Amino acid sequence: MPDAPGVADDLLARYVEPTRHYHDQRHLAEVLEAIDLLAAEADDVTAVRLAGWFHDAIYDPRRSDNEEASARLADELLHGTSVSGRRAEVARLVRLTVHHAPDPRDVDGGVLCDADLAILAASPVRYGEYVAGVRAEYAHLDDPAFRAGRSAILDRLLSRERLYTTRYGREHWEERARRNLTAELALLRR
Repeated sequence: MPDAPGVADDLLARYVEPTRHYHDQRHLAEVLEAIDLLAAEADDVTAVRLAGWFHDAIYDPRRSDNEEASARLADELLHGTSVSGRRAEVARLVRLTVHHAPDPRDVDGGVLCDADLAILAASPVRYGEYVAGVRAEYAHLDDPAFRAGRSAILDRLLSRERLYTTRYGREHWEERARRNLTAELALLRR
């Protein structure tokens, strides 16, 4: 984190808001660990790590602009810090997490998006916890609405030629992620 007093504390407090059941401090830690795992594939790993901290800083399942709001927050909170010169890049990276589809030449975008989607390749137990957390965050939706929305997201992901853009993601996560997504989709369609 940058040398700005209170920024890390502010961000950590956001990740423990009571509405968070998946997009919480555990998710933040997992994303940062995945970024470390993928760091060799990044051009500016510092910007990617900062974007990891900010990517879900604002998260309300009833909003459609969480990523944009998080990007603006990054721009605001990084102003005047030792990493102020990376503000625009951090905000750009955060915005990529809307669709997780960076340009294949965007290695930093690929690292952040792959780190955020690493959960899709988790063990079946952890994947189940992730799914339960997402469902809890969307408790305001009835089951048919949730199933329809979640199924559409999974269909979109599975229709991609590749889920991951980094070499590591393609080699180590792709197959397992597709198995997890396919199994979840089958359960939703029962």
